[in-house]
Amino acid sequence: MPRTIDEIDLQILHILQEKARIPNAEVSRQVGMAPSAVLERIRKLEEHGIIEGYEVRLNPVAFAQGLAAFLFIEVDPAGNGQLGERLSLVAGVQEVHQVAGPDGYLVKLRAADTGELGRILREEIQHFPGVRATRTQIVLNTVKETRRIDLDVQDEAEP
Repeated sequence: MPRTIDEIDLQILHILQEKARIPNAEVSRQVGMAPSAVLERIRKLEEHGIIEGYEVRLNPVAFAQGLAAFLFIEVDPAGNGQLGERLSLVAGVQEVHQVAGPDGYLVKLRAADTGELGRILREEIQHFPGVRATRTQIVLNTVKETRRIDLDVQDEAEP
């Protein structure tokens, strides 16, 4: 059963998206509630799957994964069983999306360089059952990359 998100929950979510490591006392101060009440709200948001987790954003260059690429994977319908799961286990894969259209999957992958990317394609992905063909787009420059959800859109979607 979905949980109703009120204005205070939205304020808390805005704060946590800006800085997930903010102390609970500071969140409480900003929303004007007792720390225990804020902690309980956060716990309920986590329980209901609204907050899925907390993560640190790392610089991929510092870990020899500066090259980003998007792979379009054309799928053979006869052998597609576990392809999404297999793709998700490849080292460097950050996202796997099953998509509509001629390609069955869109994959975001990070690698050290084009040589490593080519090796992953040749030695791993192209050998998976269900992969008919791949197309690769290498990222030249990233203008924006985020996992943030636009919380202001929800206000407009409410009846």
